[in-house]
Amino acid sequence: MYINPHVGAGHSPNLQRISQNTVAELSHVRLIATDMDGTLTQQGRFSAALLQTLEDLKAGGLTVLIVTGRSAGWMSGISSLMPVAGAIGENGGLFYPAESEHPLLLTPIADVTEHRQNLALVFQELKLKFPQIEESGDNRFRVTDWTFDVAGLTLEELKIIANLCQDMGWGFTYSNVQCHIKPQGQEKAIALLQVLQKYFPDYSPTQVVTVGDSPNDESLFNQRYFPLSVGVANVLKYADQLQHQPSYVTTAAEGEGFCELSSYILRKGN
Repeated sequence: MYINPHVGAGHSPNLQRISQNTVAELSHVRLIATDMDGTLTQQGRFSAALLQTLEDLKAGGLTVLIVTGRSAGWMSGISSLMPVAGAIGENGGLFYPAESEHPLLLTPIADVTEHRQNLALVFQELKLKFPQIEESGDNRFRVTDWTFDVAGLTLEELKIIANLCQDMGWGFTYSNVQCHIKPQGQEKAIALLQVLQKYFPDYSPTQVVTVGDSPNDESLFNQRYFPLSVGVANVLKYADQLQHQPSYVTTAAEGEGFCELSSYILRKGN
């Protein structure tokens, strides 16, 4: 992740609220590619309203893909149990099509065991400088990246960690939940484009809306890849840290914001 050193506390982003006037722009949307934690979840859980919204979107002919930093283990289950077309996990590392136990590896890895050993060494180097960081409990379910908890780290410390990872030849990003050490170039937007080309070739980027809430969703907000993007309201917490910002922001936060966006998309046919 690139952290823009020129964007700071004095920056006041002009983010446009989504509204009834946005319905026309959403009228071409056929696929929603959405982050999970803080975007689909409400206080860390899936609500009944969210599950109903996903069912309504499916019934309305909309395709939903989850694009998350969560582990391969998590996505193996969620892609099969949720009313979605599939899930990209580990910030672009792999893709689970719905109802499939066999993922498509989006980041080429010659030897997974050696790859994970190398990631562990990078984490230990970081821990020498930041002894307070703790490995995330889901690392045992991961393939392409390595995570540790973001809680307690300041923005300045996150910038230092990003630079240290880059110096060691690795990428770095973070969300409202975790920090990720990952292969350079492994990003949500790049992975989503790969998945669209292979599994959804009839969908153009102009028919896709991307949704997120935090810095590890920044590539999804890049208009070079996807012209239409939406941040749920809690993205405003990170707005000063984003080089690429969403086209629109919902009024509601977290999963309620996703439901708000979905109501506008479903309204387009009415």
